[in-house]
Amino acid sequence: MIKLLPLLQMIHLDDAPRASHENSLLRTWDGPLTRELSLQNEQLGLPLLPQRLAPETTTTMVCGFCSTGCGLKIHLRDGEAINVSPDTSYPVNLGMACPKGWEGLAPLSAPDRATTPLFRDQSTGEFRPIDWHQAAEHFRNQFQSIQAKYGPESVAFLSTGQIATEEMFLLGAVAKFGFGFLHGDSNTRQCMATAATAYKQSLGFDAPPYTYSDFEESDLLVFVGANPCIAHPILWERVLANRRQAKIVVIDPRQSETAQAAHMHLAIRPKSDQTFFYGITRLLIERGWMDRDYIEQHTSGYAEFQAFLEAFTLERLQLETGLTLSQIEGFARLVHQSERTSFWWTMGVNQSYQGVRTAQSIINLALVTGNFGRPGTGANSITGQCNAMGSRLFSNTSALAGGRDFTREDHRHEVAKILGIDAARIPSSSGMAYDEILDAVRAGKIRGLWIIATNTAHSWIEQAETRQALAQLDFLVVQDIYTTTETAQLAHLILPAAPWGEKEGTFINSERRVGRIKRVQRSPGSALADFSIFRLLAKYWGGLEQFEELDSPAKVFAVLQELSRGRPCDITGIRGYQHLDEAGGIQWPWTESDAAAASRFSERPMPIGSQQRRLFSEGKFFHPDGRAKLLFDAPRPMPEQPNAEFPLLLLTGRGSVAQWHTQTRTSKSAVLRKLYPADLYIEIHPEDAERLGITHACAVRVRSRRATIVARTCVVTTVAPGTIFAPMHYAAVNQLTLAHYDPHSRQPSYKDCAVRVDRMGEGL
Repeated sequence: MIKLLPLLQMIHLDDAPRASHENSLLRTWDGPLTRELSLQNEQLGLPLLPQRLAPETTTTMVCGFCSTGCGLKIHLRDGEAINVSPDTSYPVNLGMACPKGWEGLAPLSAPDRATTPLFRDQSTGEFRPIDWHQAAEHFRNQFQSIQAKYGPESVAFLSTGQIATEEMFLLGAVAKFGFGFLHGDSNTRQCMATAATAYKQSLGFDAPPYTYSDFEESDLLVFVGANPCIAHPILWERVLANRRQAKIVVIDPRQSETAQAAHMHLAIRPKSDQTFFYGITRLLIERGWMDRDYIEQHTSGYAEFQAFLEAFTLERLQLETGLTLSQIEGFARLVHQSERTSFWWTMGVNQSYQGVRTAQSIINLALVTGNFGRPGTGANSITGQCNAMGSRLFSNTSALAGGRDFTREDHRHEVAKILGIDAARIPSSSGMAYDEILDAVRAGKIRGLWIIATNTAHSWIEQAETRQALAQLDFLVVQDIYTTTETAQLAHLILPAAPWGEKEGTFINSERRVGRIKRVQRSPGSALADFSIFRLLAKYWGGLEQFEELDSPAKVFAVLQELSRGRPCDITGIRGYQHLDEAGGIQWPWTESDAAAASRFSERPMPIGSQQRRLFSEGKFFHPDGRAKLLFDAPRPMPEQPNAEFPLLLLTGRGSVAQWHTQTRTSKSAVLRKLYPADLYIEIHPEDAERLGITHACAVRVRSRRATIVARTCVVTTVAPGTIFAPMHYAAVNQLTLAHYDPHSRQPSYKDCAVRVDRMGEGL
């Protein structure tokens, strides 16, 4: 990976037009298509498109793939995007980009783009093109009919971490406060619900405490169930830029690419990490290697936590984790001896049936050792999708806007007052979570479903049951940029959406940085930005005049600022979109007071690069008493243990730096397709391969209690005996997985189910 990046940089930089000057004030295009869409928007009551793109040769915006939030320079010819290169001045990536970022424009020109609304003909089962007027009427008539017949709880929506924050908010407001959809969730439930819940319970707010400079300022970096070399390669580049000769420890059952580069790899048994961190914390306390002053001044529940830890002896740790005494004591000593220790986790922790308490076992260890709020410290969850943080804060799905609580009357009234609506329109509950919505579909309680920018039929756990549930809906609407996704193929109505690069708004990255996206390319056919689709559907629904003033992303952003006022995520000090351009993005919180203080020392409202800011530097948390809570529960066994019939444990995760989630977009790039295998493969240890008569690259059947799939083998020592690994990007993988969930976050546990592998032949 590290060797590949310079090659890609040279290739693209040679192709990119040389820009003599950078100007980010974009407008849109002249021409027949723009005039046609402007006329269409005028007829639909949507805002007119600006009339011309300025002749500048470059502009900047943030990437639309992962949560790293890299700054990209978009190269233009005649006002239209033709290439991408990394932005050398953006404080996130500092001139670096991974292959996905370099190929960011390729998915926009795919031949299977959704270009017009499609309605499934009931007599033939085939899709036929319709116009937006017909599509909006179908949407209104079908959903209102279902609500009238079966009640308000008979419809729901499933959203995404991929669309702009302004669009997420508008969707949640229109659907829940306008259409009366009591149930709506986001696919951030699949990746970040555990971290969000853990932070909120422990710290008082969903607040990742770190800034990316902490990668460079740690003495010890501990990665738990995380493989940034593949999943977040630019963050791995920041690790390699560490200025303190830091040690790297990876805690993961698999010897990932990151583990191979680490100073210490602790290959613990799957799902033993919670036990491991409890035991390490006990050992540190027992030896006096904790920060007693920090514990007494900034935490609550320590006495109860210390008593709970008594059961996690060194003998128990060795037995349950499979680690040696020297490994356990060696890690504890590293934590003790390091002035600055940072703990980092991703899906290996989050996607677990006990993920919240596991995340909190990491948070507890950071708190007990005083590794919070200082440079190079923290219990730090790395986010998955480009705008999962925007979804967590402002989508009105699991939380009310600004990280508020649907169940609190005062919070509902605050939001209602800012929006100018009756507080009775805001539900007193967040509604069902993703898995509960699908369960209600199976039970016939939810009859209509609206899915936006997510590929449920591929990505959700235990895929066969998921597809059966979607197929039994009375009405399924899929709003996406492609017509060919597994979910779109099940729809009754497809709404063609414009993705990143074809619309305006903001994303919020892992380190809480608000960054800007821009419209730099025409949308094909009559595809519209999700923002415009939401406004169109609200107009046709009727009776939602209170939302008419929200007629541009910029106006919604101003509302988000007001909704954030006085909250931990306060962004009232941001002075519009241009301010984000000038400052290189802005991390929350950035209050009006912060902005005023900064302006006293600089002519610029936010000097570039000045905002590498972490939270909790004063040891004050967001609970009423200002303390962090030490929360814990006894670890639980895996629900589906390997046995004689299914002797292997399936682990899933990212396969390569060139793949993203369900490959809906990355598969559209010819460059990216060359960087990963076309067919599904599994990694299996040589001992298991020999026992089963399996050789490298042969065809096998992988069977769980739910399905049988076909894959090729990679016989490697990077997986432990008794386990296999399959990349999550291939559709067949989730036919195998077991539907089980964390009780606190409702996040699926994708990384533990029992399987067997049988040889088929020498090739697929």
